[in-house]
Amino acid sequence: MFDELINSFWPYTIDGLSLGAIYALVALGYTMVYGVLRLINFAHSEIFMIGTFAALFTVQAMGVSGVSGISLVGVVIVLALAGALAAGGSAVALETLAYRPLRKKGASRLAALISAIGASIFLQQLFATVVIPAVFDRPKEGGRLPVQEHFVQRSNVIDVGPIEISNDKLIIFLAAIVMMIALDQFVSRTRLGRGIQATAQNPEAAVLMGVNIDRIVTATFAVGGAMAGVAAALYLVRFEETHWFVGFLLGIKAFTAAVLGGIGNLRGALVGGFALGLLEMYGSAIFGSEWKDVVAFSVLVLVLMFRPTGILGESLQQARA
Repeated sequence: MFDELINSFWPYTIDGLSLGAIYALVALGYTMVYGVLRLINFAHSEIFMIGTFAALFTVQAMGVSGVSGISLVGVVIVLALAGALAAGGSAVALETLAYRPLRKKGASRLAALISAIGASIFLQQLFATVVIPAVFDRPKEGGRLPVQEHFVQRSNVIDVGPIEISNDKLIIFLAAIVMMIALDQFVSRTRLGRGIQATAQNPEAAVLMGVNIDRIVTATFAVGGAMAGVAAALYLVRFEETHWFVGFLLGIKAFTAAVLGGIGNLRGALVGGFALGLLEMYGSAIFGSEWKDVVAFSVLVLVLMFRPTGILGESLQQARA
């Protein structure tokens, strides 16, 4: 049972880290919104989906194929910017249309949760029935839209003994680390970031200190959406396809990563994402690839049962304890 994992430990580890990097960036959106509003934004998975389509449209507009080296880094940066703008803008629109009216009326969190589920289904069907037929060529079976002619030319940039790391996986891993450091510095050092922390800890006191709650909530959705947009660009680099249902399963796994690391904890999202990616790949090596999703959902159940605060706890909410 363990022979496959032992014999191919490093390939599974590298694949797990690159996949976990994508989970971690998407998990940041869940954990930020939960930290500020105590709301699980289930429509965040569709924000990620919108980011993948923005990145796909950008690749097709650029007409690139077979890129590698420094050119690949430049293309990834362009795709990340396109994904971040589209996903961040969509997240702000989502907050304005679906959540803010409920907050203004003092609606319960259950009402906001139902609104999130409704927004998620609406966005899925909007892309499936309107956007894809209008903008893109006829998709493959299952609604999948591949990138033209494999635009990434994969090659090993690190080849030391059993460790072989391809250029796309290295870029994905490093991009996640860079974005996490940038977000951590933004939250801890900027005026807006301190406002996010203050609102998460005590919104009533934050209002008394002059914090504009609407501005903070909008910024939270924008930043969380932008992280999902960057993750969407990295997803396209690795898998070279997307579809209107792409966010559903990945969104649940990103939520699992947020819970595993400690929902409300930004660094916990990074730890949880990498941990879940590794557990998935190791699980698929031990039990078979068809069990990969089962491993992820088993982790979610076990964490909620035995350590609901996650590995690192809820740092944005620690003042409420």
